[in-house]
Amino acid sequence: MKTIRLTMAQALARFLSVQKTEINGEILPIFGGVWAIFGHGNVAGLGEALYHVQEALPTYRAHNEQGMAHAAIAFAKASNRRRMMACTTSIGPGATNMVTAAALAHVNRLPVLLLPGDVFANRNPDPVLQQIENFADGTVSANDCFKPVSRYFDRITKPEQIIPALNRAMNVLTDPAECGPVTLALCQDTQAEAYDYPESFFAEKIWRIRQPLPDLRELDEALTALKAAKKPIIIAGGGVHYAQATEQLRSFAERHAVPVAETQAGKSALPHDHPLTMGAIGVTGTSAANALAQEADLILAVGTRLQDFTTGSWSLFQNPDRKFVGINIQAFDATKHRSLPVVGDAAVTLELLDQKLADWSAPSDWTLQAATSFKQWQLAADRVTATSDSPFPSDAQVIGAVQRHSTEDSIVVCAAGGLPGELHKLWQAGKPGGYHVEYGYSCMGYEIAGGLGVKMAAPDREVIVMVGDGSYLMMNSEIATSILLDLPLTIVLLDNRGYGCINRLQQGTGGESFNNLLQHTRHQSLPDIDFRAHAQSMGAEATKVSAIAELEEALAKSRASCRTSVIVIDTDPLISTAEGGCWWDVAVPEVSVRKEVISARENYLTALKKQRIGD
Repeated sequence: MKTIRLTMAQALARFLSVQKTEINGEILPIFGGVWAIFGHGNVAGLGEALYHVQEALPTYRAHNEQGMAHAAIAFAKASNRRRMMACTTSIGPGATNMVTAAALAHVNRLPVLLLPGDVFANRNPDPVLQQIENFADGTVSANDCFKPVSRYFDRITKPEQIIPALNRAMNVLTDPAECGPVTLALCQDTQAEAYDYPESFFAEKIWRIRQPLPDLRELDEALTALKAAKKPIIIAGGGVHYAQATEQLRSFAERHAVPVAETQAGKSALPHDHPLTMGAIGVTGTSAANALAQEADLILAVGTRLQDFTTGSWSLFQNPDRKFVGINIQAFDATKHRSLPVVGDAAVTLELLDQKLADWSAPSDWTLQAATSFKQWQLAADRVTATSDSPFPSDAQVIGAVQRHSTEDSIVVCAAGGLPGELHKLWQAGKPGGYHVEYGYSCMGYEIAGGLGVKMAAPDREVIVMVGDGSYLMMNSEIATSILLDLPLTIVLLDNRGYGCINRLQQGTGGESFNNLLQHTRHQSLPDIDFRAHAQSMGAEATKVSAIAELEEALAKSRASCRTSVIVIDTDPLISTAEGGCWWDVAVPEVSVRKEVISARENYLTALKKQRIGD
């Protein structure tokens, strides 16, 4: 057996550089690169190794460890999990800064390879700088925090251990069912230790996403349920995109006349003007989709994990005879809501169902009801997104302006707060991939870093980041990275002077406005934050506009620019779109001296009766 002597870090870097993927017949590197912030725990080992492979495996320097991991995750999401990135940090705070991002990737089933430095395997410099000492367990390090939020975790204490660890890592990262974050904690002395690695370990390998067929018995049960349905509806989740099944979904819906509603991750599975699209479903759903969901007797859940925002905390589907059929690559998700599971690839399964259903279609009166409902919804949506001359427009009015200045190829990016709910209801996606909102973990600070990752995955498409002032203040440093890498973003910053979304929820549950809007915090003086100047100081072209008309002018200029643009606009923190939506279970206190809370509690108890737990 031919061998080559390399350090563990050199072997890791060389291995990553020869892993490939096939997309539409084209062979590409599966790793789009490595994000790195170096410290004493990775610069001499992995840093030196990455230097030597930078042509095949580029290294990118970021400004925040959580931010760079968010960018890597967004890259994978925008690539439909066909490509991914790695992230390396030093031991200590650099490593733990990535834990939040690992949780985000875990919840959203997205691949990212995390390579934090770790303590010395030999324990000689103990404690090393930044080492967390556990008084009862000498094997624990800060990187143990990654264990509950990683699909696969390993600690490399000997150089030869990287061989099985990387094989396992790649299998997890490319497995459509088990996909998620992988953490390989790299002991810093081990990074520098050499081993005689087999040359075959560095042979180019092409990873192709498997498409498992469903079990025939499960398929037959689903067919029987579908053929008996009088009021079927499809819920399209993120798995539709990851399975590249949007065309199969469209064909299935058209042939069998089944209306389609979309989760946050599934939005843009159908174009907004498709005659069978009902738009968003659930807590942030359209009135059309939610009305159909309440009556539906068959819910075909495709590639969705049916979380509470989709189901209205188990209260949305009110037909006493309704059944769920769960098409999912992951059995854990396919069986939720006591669904009839069909475990398999979404594209393949939809094709098989389509063939076996033959000429069956939903009753025409159901399809007509769906079309009529959506037309009514669209009129309501047009009203709330119409232009306005208000000095404090609503989020919906800002969305309307951004929509009017977007194209079919534009990608809108957002994450936590009130904006995702408004976008889920109101954004009109032109084609698959045009809607990129992280709402599985609803992580504030994802937006700008995520937009950067999307732009890296789709450099020829316009990327529009919509972000609130609260989220911007949490994480904005990757604006500078977008300038560094010449990857222009259009960032629309809506300043409602606090956490407006949670303030509305606080009021909706009977609470007094408290500690959310800046004016309702404990303060000596209110900060007058100049977001325009701040963004400009990082190299962005920045402007502040005072009304929707000025916003539209700024958006037009941004499109013509080759540099990241930040457009700031003040908005009203109290207005949200009343149309659409449904109840969501947010527990209200049983006891309070506030009459508003007592009233909200009574309404809460009434709403709980609509839940169908375990039914």
